[in-house]
Amino acid sequence: MKQASFVGIAAVGMTFVLLTGGIDLSVGATMYLAPLIAGTMMRDHGLGVGPALLVALGMGFIIGAVNGFFVVKLKIVPFIVTLSTLFFMRGAGTFLTDSRQLDFPREMVDFGLWDVLGVPLPILCFVLVVLLGHLILTQTRFGRQLYAVGNDLEAAKKAGINTDRVIWSVYIINGVLAALAGFILIAQIGRLDQAFGEGMEFDVVAAAVLGGASLFGGVGRAYGPMIGAVLIQMVRAGLIYTDVNLYLQPMAQAAIIFLAVFFDSLRETGIRKLKRRFIRVEA
Repeated sequence: MKQASFVGIAAVGMTFVLLTGGIDLSVGATMYLAPLIAGTMMRDHGLGVGPALLVALGMGFIIGAVNGFFVVKLKIVPFIVTLSTLFFMRGAGTFLTDSRQLDFPREMVDFGLWDVLGVPLPILCFVLVVLLGHLILTQTRFGRQLYAVGNDLEAAKKAGINTDRVIWSVYIINGVLAALAGFILIAQIGRLDQAFGEGMEFDVVAAAVLGGASLFGGVGRAYGPMIGAVLIQMVRAGLIYTDVNLYLQPMAQAAIIFLAVFFDSLRETGIRKLKRRFIRVEA
């Protein structure tokens, strides 16, 4: 559960994006760059863990806001926008570190060992993020607007919903949660290298989809990533336990992602057929 928490936290943010019919491929790069900036400030300027966390979250906010700006204002496809920011952030991180490993202060590692009543910090944060996400989606006006935008963008506009604000907001939420996930993961291992977070975006999307979110928008729950992230971690642990060839493990993970997307596509096709039947009956 502890290992699934990092993917799960980011997957909650991804669920918000998927609800609008968008996608964010820059999640892994955000998990890399945000704590990198925070860790550099801790090392070079003596910043404490609390302020460093705020710096990381602030970086996540900025990254999400930039993604949202290009999607909402410039009307660029989310796939292209976030793929571009992924490469930009990877390049920026490599430039800042000169491809060297960044070791974090002992204070950061001590923070990663925190627990509350025996509950490790990553799990506690994951549960709190899920609860907060669930409350936002089910008990707030923003949550209702989010589902409306994902189900029918044009109808949401006609209903007076500021769809640009809603879509922009979900990318910011996703950026902040990705930064939080990266910061907590870094606190567990105490160091960061160039490969940190690579490919994480695929695990995050898979966890969200396996948890019930649809790539077509309008479907998803904040608690879904709990299921998805745990399933992915169980499969990964099972592959290691059964001594599956190291080079075959990415293939198995790719198969999981494919199946998740395949069944989501089947579900969406079934929904469309049902809608057409209802239209015929009403006619």
